[in-house]
Amino acid sequence: MSAMAIVTPGFRGRRGGAEVKLPPGQYLAEDFPVLSAGPTPRIRTDRWEFLITTETGQKHTWSWADLLALPSQTPTVDIHCVTKWSKLRTNWQGVSLDTLMEDVESAADYALVHSYGGYTTNLPLEDLLDGQAWVVYQYDGDDLHPEHGGPARLLVPHLYFWKSAKWIHGIELLLEDEPGFWETVGYHNYGDPWLEQRYRGD
Repeated sequence: MSAMAIVTPGFRGRRGGAEVKLPPGQYLAEDFPVLSAGPTPRIRTDRWEFLITTETGQKHTWSWADLLALPSQTPTVDIHCVTKWSKLRTNWQGVSLDTLMEDVESAADYALVHSYGGYTTNLPLEDLLDGQAWVVYQYDGDDLHPEHGGPARLLVPHLYFWKSAKWIHGIELLLEDEPGFWETVGYHNYGDPWLEQRYRGD
């Protein structure tokens, strides 16, 4: 039996000499599992763009060069997948949503994230602000590989990782909540790993 198979919910282990605590039901992954709902899009950076569309239809657009020209941050965060693996102290580089939203005027309370390839996921807008979310383009010092969402993905580490949409293309700001891909087929609408909000009704 592998070590992963015998880890119990709320597992406490040692990593780098320090005790760590995982959300309930999670096990510690040393690798970086690749899970996707469909084929992996391959987006050339010279054709990549990112849009924020307000509830009035106003569009704010960034090219790849525009994104790289913005001030970047290097968050080190734990990530938790709904399929029960967690990976600790992952290292990223990207642009805070606070920076991207600086000149966006909106009365919206909700966001629907759109990816190249058609994937969507929904979040309260407040979960993308105040230093909680980034559009990231590097992982562990290297360009983000397509299988992990490259050239750029959303990173929202305080929620289950399906909310950190791969291959991000845009964010639509909404006055009312609109479920995304996994949310419409039974996943929890919010997805807090510490509350085990995996599926509708959790």
